[in-house]
Amino acid sequence: MSFSHTTGTRGARQPGGRLVAWVNRRTVKKIRTKGGKVMGMNALVLTTIGRKSGQERATPVGWFPGPDGTWIIVASAAGAASNPAWYLNLAAHPDEVTIELDGQKIPVSAQELHGDERDAAWAQITAAAPNFAKYEVRTDRVLPVLRLTRRS
Repeated sequence: MSFSHTTGTRGARQPGGRLVAWVNRRTVKKIRTKGGKVMGMNALVLTTIGRKSGQERATPVGWFPGPDGTWIIVASAAGAASNPAWYLNLAAHPDEVTIELDGQKIPVSAQELHGDERDAAWAQITAAAPNFAKYEVRTDRVLPVLRLTRRS
């Protein structure tokens, strides 16, 4: 299935600005040098290709273990009405993605989960990280849940 989640009509303020950019750069550096735990949560560096610029974009993202060694991520944007830019980049280039985890760069493909598969992953996510349930309440958009699978 394709990437299909649209923008909502209400939600929290989209994280952004110079402070968030600075924090993201520091977090990316921390993940790359010290490993993948940020604020008690598993984190990885997601590198996408900008859908407009064509430039690589590195973003720290929390992840959850998926089946068969996959990684599950959520495009929550803290409950904002719109999807984060990295989600739009994934939608434009789902097979040109890398993650950095435990000192390794891993080429992956992104797939958005739908239906029962999304519901099962969402239950796992909200059980492990209740903040995600709060993000869901802040907005009327369905938060995209994505599976990252290692490319051969």
